[in-house]
Amino acid sequence: MCNDYRLEVDIASIMEDFDDLQIKIATPEGTPNVQPRADIQITDMAPIVRSLETARGAGELVNRRWSWPNPNGSPLFNFRTEEREFRSKRCLILTDGFYEFTKAKDPRQKRKDKWLFTLNSHRWFCIAGIWRSHPEVGEAFTMLTIEPGEDIAPYHSRQIVPLRRDQWADWLDPSIPAEELLKPLPGGSLTVTPILPPAPGPDQAALAL
Repeated sequence: MCNDYRLEVDIASIMEDFDDLQIKIATPEGTPNVQPRADIQITDMAPIVRSLETARGAGELVNRRWSWPNPNGSPLFNFRTEEREFRSKRCLILTDGFYEFTKAKDPRQKRKDKWLFTLNSHRWFCIAGIWRSHPEVGEAFTMLTIEPGEDIAPYHSRQIVPLRRDQWADWLDPSIPAEELLKPLPGGSLTVTPILPPAPGPDQAALAL
């Protein structure tokens, strides 16, 4: 499951891109002061655009906590989509890349291998999410998950849902059935880059020959 993602694109550029798509974004709490981050992790505060549900092509940009507590106290940071319709409280989670982790190929490496997934032809993109109000933490969001597509299956048995630019307004519109959007993208839509261990540079590659 995705428990780490990235956002290094500035909010001003993100607002401009929404404007280009004619998606009206309100900032009821002021424009969030969001610093570029290579790692956004569970329980961190991060920007989302939540649906207004009364207007097509509109949303509110707010900072919210990633995950709310399960009844057992563990953080609910991913949420299965099967047999659910999500007719309210949808949100777009802003990102320019997300991570998956696999068992280390090198037995000498104590940490898992870390892989960065980015969406081709997108400087940044959105992940399909929902938000809820919780009595302990206030409003918080979680990422929706589905069966893995071709790009994710080699790395994990589930995946979150990256949304292309042409899907953002539809996800903010609760009249659009969730099942139309909560699908894997075609194979080859995502670029995968090794982060840990890093890919060998030219000098390292030459030494390995």
